[in-house]
Amino acid sequence: MGLFDSLAGNMLGKFGGEKGAIAQVAIDLFNQNGGLPGVLEKFKAAGFSSQVASWVGTGANQQISADQVTQVLGSSTITAAADKLGISSNEISAKIAEYLPQVVDRMTPDGEVNKDSGNLMATLLGMLK
Repeated sequence: MGLFDSLAGNMLGKFGGEKGAIAQVAIDLFNQNGGLPGVLEKFKAAGFSSQVASWVGTGANQQISADQVTQVLGSSTITAAADKLGISSNEISAKIAEYLPQVVDRMTPDGEVNKDSGNLMATLLGMLK
């Protein structure tokens, strides 16, 4: 992650419309929190282990609320992401709550986090199709 993700994220934002901009925010959030393992650990540490297990597992994904996303990631992080997109904090936390289970699910198709699970860019590009 790093320069390539930043450049690719900028391209997503320019060509992907709203979804592309949200993809850029997702890349930033993953980078700031230690990638997929770091993000999952944050949610587990905040008491959302069952939700995380459902996203990684092969069954149905449990939902998480916008308020829970803000609780885990922090209001300053959510506000910064919202400012970047020019939307409210409530809107961005709702979008993260909507897409995070899907993104994690697609990054862990075998039901576990492994060395191949970290391809956020490929996952996001697949979701934009």
